[in-house]
Amino acid sequence: MRALVLADFWKLTVDDVPEPEPGQADVLIEVVATGICGSDVHGYTGENGRRVRGQVMGHETVGRVLAVGSEAGQDLAAGDAVTVNPVLWCGNCRQCGVGREQSCPDKRIVGVTPELHSAFAERMAVPARNVVKLPAGMPIEHGALVEPLAVGYHALVRGGCREGEAVLVIGGGPIGQACVLAARRQGAERVAVSEPASHRRELNARLGAAVINPSATDDFAAAVRTALDGEPTLVVDAVGTPQTLAAAFDCAPIGTTVVLVGMGAPTLDVAAYEISTKERSVVGSFCYSADEFRDTAAWAASVPDALDTLIESRTDLDGGPASFEALARGTAQASKILVFPQGVQR
Repeated sequence: MRALVLADFWKLTVDDVPEPEPGQADVLIEVVATGICGSDVHGYTGENGRRVRGQVMGHETVGRVLAVGSEAGQDLAAGDAVTVNPVLWCGNCRQCGVGREQSCPDKRIVGVTPELHSAFAERMAVPARNVVKLPAGMPIEHGALVEPLAVGYHALVRGGCREGEAVLVIGGGPIGQACVLAARRQGAERVAVSEPASHRRELNARLGAAVINPSATDDFAAAVRTALDGEPTLVVDAVGTPQTLAAAFDCAPIGTTVVLVGMGAPTLDVAAYEISTKERSVVGSFCYSADEFRDTAAWAASVPDALDTLIESRTDLDGGPASFEALARGTAQASKILVFPQGVQR
């Protein structure tokens, strides 16, 4: 079968690779569409150290069931439209036992763990418990957005977002966009996004957020107060660099929670007194639980117009290398690009 292969950093090729060999507890899936994640782009460039040469990446995916193993134990049948939770958990540890599968010390992640069948390919095989059927009538390409939407939802849950909150999201890329939708899902009254790129500001505005250009103000905290008509009650850093974390502290009032979901830098210098003396809480957020992923798949069917807004470009496997390069070089106007291994379809 054909797949996008990371031949070297900054070099993707479309190659023939072995077909997946599903076990009896697995599901064989024909991949319809897979989203290019920021972590895939950083893997492509070699920046994050979480991808290796020769790997097939891809974890934001949707497809149709081709075959179900005899020990799958799930209500699945050939032809079902499904998405895939890429976090493979052990099921036996304390974290799994309390519903925190994303924190399983033995977890593996489709598209990150090199030996796993991944989604920039025509077919993939995954454990049946990681397969989630899409609601009836949901446009199939929207299933490729469930994974990043679940990341955003988990971040807002980690931040304790409740009805009436005023939420600032720093970073208007795909994860920031997911956080905007998650804030609305959780009942936030006001949401603002700080984003320097004009096309991303425009997209977030279409999602209903007030938008801030951080490059156009000398007083970021004041710009935030103007956008939110008051101070934020929750701040989400969807970028994760020293500059964005400093910006979060700059505008977060005393006692506010700052959620760090962006993974822009592996290490950050933290202004410790900005946390301790102002009693701020800095909360890490990674992936989502199995329940959060499943719930997000169901919720996503209720916001089709918003999900149409998120998808800005589509390509086939042959167009994948150029799409990755454009995203890596910052020349792509699209935030979320979907790759269709069987050819573009909607």
